[in-house]
Amino acid sequence: MLRNVAVVVMDGVAAFELGVLCEVFGSDRTADGFPGYRFDICSPDGGPVRAENGFTLVPPADLTPLEDADLVAVPAHKGGSVVPPSVLAALRRADARGAQILSVCSGAFILGEAGLLDDRECTTHWRYADELQARFPRAKVACNHLYVHDGNLLTSAGTAAGIDACLHLVRQQHGSEIATKLARRMVVPPHRDGGQAQYIEAPIARTPDAPTLEPLLTWLITNLDRPITVDDLAARAHMAPRTFARRFRAETGTTPHDWLTGQRVLLARRLLEETELAVETVAGKSGFGDAATLRHHFSRRVGATPHAYRSTFRK
Repeated sequence: MLRNVAVVVMDGVAAFELGVLCEVFGSDRTADGFPGYRFDICSPDGGPVRAENGFTLVPPADLTPLEDADLVAVPAHKGGSVVPPSVLAALRRADARGAQILSVCSGAFILGEAGLLDDRECTTHWRYADELQARFPRAKVACNHLYVHDGNLLTSAGTAAGIDACLHLVRQQHGSEIATKLARRMVVPPHRDGGQAQYIEAPIARTPDAPTLEPLLTWLITNLDRPITVDDLAARAHMAPRTFARRFRAETGTTPHDWLTGQRVLLARRLLEETELAVETVAGKSGFGDAATLRHHFSRRVGATPHAYRSTFRK
């Protein structure tokens, strides 16, 4: 059962992500029937730390509470923050004895430095996912997840996804009733559908690094509503279909069908965000033909249905 929570902070700690942990685990709501926790904010030497936002925090503890905490949490820290060896060692000891380890956003990089991501599934903010994978190649980075729970390791994506991860842990430890009640108290959804893909800014862009095919790709982007086959594209590029397919993959890194589908999904996202067109109309204008085909490809690529996506992002 979750009773003792220790949060590690160092210079460069992000205020919001730290605040999420304080709100969920550091606020005493026992009078209203919520579980209570011993909650400690810990710095490497018990001294003050400078937050990323410019103010100074004076934590009440050094790393001692990490030794018996049921949950050790690491909020986001500014990129390039120096992690003392004592912090890395304390995280390894907590992991070795089976404590729950939670990171919020870029806090996953600190877990990576401690070696806790090796051969385990994890996530972080979508902007940093490639960097996390490059720095820790043994990690199994799932870049489209709001949070990932692998054994005793719980990692979350950016900012608000930390709330999702904390509520997930509360649900696991104390049941759905408590988690839902806490979410209502915090005025947030108890569970969000979909993954990070629905929040990634991915505008329809030109492809200047495809010297042979750039004119064709530019034409395609302005004609996504047309029924287009690979043979049609090959003919337009004055190539045999097999030659065209090889050249397309060489210059874009993917197949014509996959690239075209991706561009159509991006156009559908824009139409769902910026217009009130019916989903069936969006499907036609983005080249999917009908709503069922749009839903299939949209859900696979974005992690949410067109209707759910519009509900979240309609301007």
